[in-house]
Amino acid sequence: MVIRESLKRPKYRYIMIGVALISLIAAFLTGIAITHAATTSSSAATSPYSELGKAIGAGLAIGLAGIGGGYSVGVAGAAAISAVAENRELFGTSFIFVVLGEGIAIYGLLIAIIILFVLP
Repeated sequence: MVIRESLKRPKYRYIMIGVALISLIAAFLTGIAITHAATTSSSAATSPYSELGKAIGAGLAIGLAGIGGGYSVGVAGAAAISAVAENRELFGTSFIFVVLGEGIAIYGLLIAIIILFVLP
C-alpha cells in the first residue's frame, strides 16, 4: 500500500529507482574488484563458485537488506512516533517494532559473510 502510493509520486519513484541502481552498481563493482584481486594474487581458483558471483551475491544481500531495513525502520519509526505522542506507555512496544526492522539489515550482513567466507 505504501509502496503503491509512493510510486505515484515521481520524486519518490526516482529515489527508489536510484537507490536500487546504486546498489546494483555497487554489487557489480565489488564483484569486479574482488575478482581482480583474486586473479592477481592466486593463479588457480579452487572454488566451484566464481568469485564474481559470490561478490555480486554478497553485495546484493547487503544492499537490498539495507534498503529493506531502512524502509521498514522509516515506516515503523513514523508510526512509533505517532503512537508515543498519543500514549507514552507504548514506547517499549513501538521501540521493539523499530528494532525488528533493523534486524533485516543484520540478516543481510550475515548472509553476505556466509556467501563470502563459508561457501567453497
